Amino acid sequence: MKIKTKILLGFLILAAMLAVAGVFSIYELRTVGASVQALLDDNYRSITAAKTMTEALEREDSGMLLLLSGKWKEGRETIRNADEKFQNALETAANNLTIKGEEAYVEKIRKTYKEYSRLWDQPIVNTSREGNLGWYFNDAHQAFKAVKAAVQEIMAINDQTMYETASELKNRAHRAVMPGVIAILSALVFAFLFNYFVNIYVVNPILSLIKSIDGFLNKGEPISVKVESNDELADLEASVTSLAAMAKASEDKQL
Repeated sequence: MKIKTKILLGFLILAAMLAVAGVFSIYELRTVGASVQALLDDNYRSITAAKTMTEALEREDSGMLLLLSGKWKEGRETIRNADEKFQNALETAANNLTIKGEEAYVEKIRKTYKEYSRLWDQPIVNTSREGNLGWYFNDAHQAFKAVKAAVQEIMAINDQTMYETASELKNRAHRAVMPGVIAILSALVFAFLFNYFVNIYVVNPILSLIKSIDGFLNKGEPISVKVESNDELADLEASVTSLAAMAKASEDKQL
């Protein structure tokens, strides 16, 4: 094998190792990023729905207080708008079940909200409930707090899952980078070994040949370099040896 081919092959192997390391790391990081982004989007969608439900509940509670104060139109309008907002957010959460056991939390919200809505769905203005703060605090507000607690539970598990997903992203990114790091280190080791063998099989024979030629020219010492490789250096050594032999023979004839 020619020296040029050997050196070219060495650099090609080194480049291939670095390319494989880069491609593998990029692929792993993109795969991790895509999967984690999907999880984060799902959790964020559920959290946003839970926040919307909480805001709607607060508005319904305000509507309940308006009904207690005898303001039927304002109270009913407030509750109607808030109920529509709550129902839409609840359906969003129900259609975005990504955590184990999340369906049970959604059903709990449905159940508690149904009990709460039954209270404000019944007439309040011009009944014994109007202005009855005892009924409000003992029944209506307790039902309100039960729904709100159920909504906060689903928000909490999605918050926790987002945190765990972020932590998992860090670990998975580390695992994705490690093969690339190992491949790069392997490439560095290969580069060191390649340089070592180039010195042994290319540089050192050339230096020895130069030293032997200097000895022949200055002191008349015979060319004694033995190149073990079967490449241009072996041809060069043979040519130099032949040339030295011809020069020595010519010199002997002159004497």
